[in-house]
Amino acid sequence: MGIAGARSATITVVSPGPLATIQDLGRTGLAHLGVTAAGALDRPSLRLANRLVGNRMSAAGIECTYGGLVVTFDTSGLIAVTGAPCPMTLAGRAIGMNSPVEVPAGAQLRIGPPGQDARTGGLADPRAAGVRTYLAIRGGLDVSPVLGSRCRDTLAGLGPAPLAAGDVLPLGPAHAAPPVVDLAPQARYRATPTLRVIPGPRDDWFTPDALATLWASTYEVSADSDRIGIRLRGPALVRRVTGELPSEGMVVGGIQIPPDGQPVVFLADHPVTGGYPVIGVLPPDDLPLAAQCRPGQHLRFTRAQ
Repeated sequence: MGIAGARSATITVVSPGPLATIQDLGRTGLAHLGVTAAGALDRPSLRLANRLVGNRMSAAGIECTYGGLVVTFDTSGLIAVTGAPCPMTLAGRAIGMNSPVEVPAGAQLRIGPPGQDARTGGLADPRAAGVRTYLAIRGGLDVSPVLGSRCRDTLAGLGPAPLAAGDVLPLGPAHAAPPVVDLAPQARYRATPTLRVIPGPRDDWFTPDALATLWASTYEVSADSDRIGIRLRGPALVRRVTGELPSEGMVVGGIQIPPDGQPVVFLADHPVTGGYPVIGVLPPDDLPLAAQCRPGQHLRFTRAQ
């Protein structure tokens, strides 16, 4: 228990990189009010980072997109970084991923771009580098919740704003004993991942060979992708029904097909409703893999068994 009136521990953002947001496991149970869950795109990575520092798995951390995050710690603490592998330094010394790391007071953490080789500065394997990295700090980020969550929804504009240089973020108290694990090895990302698809609910709006095209083709992730969805480039999926579809509810993992026939895979910040048909939906276990696909990377689809 903290001393009454004592100043809470904080971290200060020196640089947020291209995009860094505060994320937890999202806002659940509010879809009927037009509020999507949002939250961390790669939930297993955030959960793991929290476990490694002894937090509740739902504690808020930082989702860092394409690296570049630099933060300083006003007090000593414990951190873990998971997700897309990045070179990192703490107080000027290299540290590793997927492991609890003690942080001395005043230290600065620097997270480089995913896939960068710490020795040469070049990309070790850009095809399988991932996009999003997660920083958990013991105690979690204690920012004010909005509708029961501390996550940022970039489409709805809910939750704390994307991080900016100079932001000072308070940390909460520890809720459990320190962890005893030293390292949690993680599988490498695949250069060309295959995502499973459950057909429907509007697969009947497409020509008979549309699903066959989806299974047989390779698609490239567009630079227009973000937390809302992954825009793909590849063989177009042709509609059989050309009329207008009344707006209906959208779900995370839905593969929506706009008029140009190019698939869009919805991620956590997806719109509540949409008027283009959804040819299929990714199962929940494949969402983290989709969220780590970077622009220029290729992926494939297969029917879920």
